[in-house]
Amino acid sequence: MRANRAAAIVLLLMVGLGMSVRAAAQEDEQYSAISFVVVRDYNGKPVKNASVIMHPVKKNGKQRNSGLQLKTNTDGKTSFDGIPYGSLRVQVLAQGFQTFGEDYEVTKPDMEITIKLRRPQGQYSIYEEHPEAKKDETKPPEAKPEQKADEQKPQ
Repeated sequence: MRANRAAAIVLLLMVGLGMSVRAAAQEDEQYSAISFVVVRDYNGKPVKNASVIMHPVKKNGKQRNSGLQLKTNTDGKTSFDGIPYGSLRVQVLAQGFQTFGEDYEVTKPDMEITIKLRRPQGQYSIYEEHPEAKKDETKPPEAKPEQKADEQKPQ
């Protein structure tokens, strides 16, 4: 009975110590205030109401389950204070633009990231003709097969 009580007390002390170490580690973690500016790549005008989605990235390159979504204002700006230092995956979605995605390294207490969104591009299809695709002129022309003697026309 006394052994069970002693084990329970030791377990509670270990859990309490673990929580205090974790809290101390979280206090040592550094955070950044990040500002985003989302503009059109072709004229530099702001993109309002764009979704800026942020996910912390683990050391193995996979994103964590937690994330945060922000919306840009009429000036194409949004910000968040409290992003932990380390890798951050940023995705931007806006009506009428290509989806943007890139990883950033958060290393400073204040950062501003400018994102230039592109217009959608047409999809490439092998079933359509592409006049801009030039034939490789360095290859010799393909030799035509010779006609068989019995297929030649009489003279």
